[in-house]
Amino acid sequence: MLALLLAGCTTYLAPGQVPVPPLETQRVKVVTIPLPVIASSPNEGITYGGLTAFLLHNEKDEVCSLLAPQVNQNDNFGISSTLYGAYYPTADRSFEFNLSKSTKVNEDYELKVRDQSLMNRELELNLFLYTFSDGSARFYGFQSWSRKDKETNYADEETGFTLTAGYPVLDHTQFQVGERYRDVGIGEGAVRKVPFIRDRFPNIPGVNGFTAHAQSLSLIYNTLDSPTMPTTGIRAKVAFENSATIFGSSANYRHYDGEVKGYLPLVDGRYISVARLAYSQTLGEHVPFLERSVLGGENTLRGYGRNRFIDSSYMLLNLEERIRLFRWEIFGVTADWELAPFVDFGGVMKSMVEVNPNAFEFNPGVGFRAVIRPNIVGRIDVGVGSEGPAVFVGLGYPF
Repeated sequence: MLALLLAGCTTYLAPGQVPVPPLETQRVKVVTIPLPVIASSPNEGITYGGLTAFLLHNEKDEVCSLLAPQVNQNDNFGISSTLYGAYYPTADRSFEFNLSKSTKVNEDYELKVRDQSLMNRELELNLFLYTFSDGSARFYGFQSWSRKDKETNYADEETGFTLTAGYPVLDHTQFQVGERYRDVGIGEGAVRKVPFIRDRFPNIPGVNGFTAHAQSLSLIYNTLDSPTMPTTGIRAKVAFENSATIFGSSANYRHYDGEVKGYLPLVDGRYISVARLAYSQTLGEHVPFLERSVLGGENTLRGYGRNRFIDSSYMLLNLEERIRLFRWEIFGVTADWELAPFVDFGGVMKSMVEVNPNAFEFNPGVGFRAVIRPNIVGRIDVGVGSEGPAVFVGLGYPF
């Protein structure tokens, strides 16, 4: 990795020579850094390859754009070609996209837009558009004691969007309305050594595909100092979402969610203690299995693959200590290199009144992060669950 970092370089281009909207600077500084990609997750197996990150700077010498093409190899999906991009024109507006295509089953096309520049910077809009096929998806059955030997595979084929609009109602408090559409197909997966989901679970709701069209209301209390890289403050959210057949959903059901996150800096921000407590409850008849409360993956229980545990509700506690080891400037880019030991503790259950202490999973682990403020985080998280270790590589903090 050190050899690859040293192979990077810094160049200067005219604004018209870069594939982003015009920047208010006579020369655009572009830092080029090649990096290896090595990951091993329970669902996908081992992935290896490489990427090149192109970091574009604005007139304040801040990273305002990122382009990262990469090519990976995976035994299940073949060769995957991906282009990730992010553009941060102002602190109130951001755009992200991801374009990915594999030679076997997998593909992913996403666009995220955040805009808080409207109505005197009080109205916040968030839009997420996506279509993808994930041939590594797994289902083990419902409840926390779903067994490893019941593992099944399928291709999770989805198209949809999420749109939210938030407006302040009190100091640090925002009222938010949302619209969500999700069309899901269930196809043959890419991991042929694992049984197909319909061969083992032919009668679960949603196994032949489903549609969700839901509307939500949320109340958010937020004192964080940054929407993407918080170092201090609290964010609390309660939300209600309703899915109804009258609006095109496959079934009638309701989601109730609550979450509290806190960030406590110590020693001038050298250490940041982070905690998240979350609860989710889904109520209704014939709720599609992927619309229930789900745990597992890089942002919840990091010792397991995505969607490892599914039931009508879950409780989750994440504790993490983000430790800045050193600050390193390379090619004119200042990065904070962090070590983040963590503990994930959570479980699924039918309802709160049926909580069983034996249903909870304990996942210790450690994360490694490269932080380029004010927008970019690259991370590797290694978590250990009862079924073995999991390694996740990605962008952004887990919470």
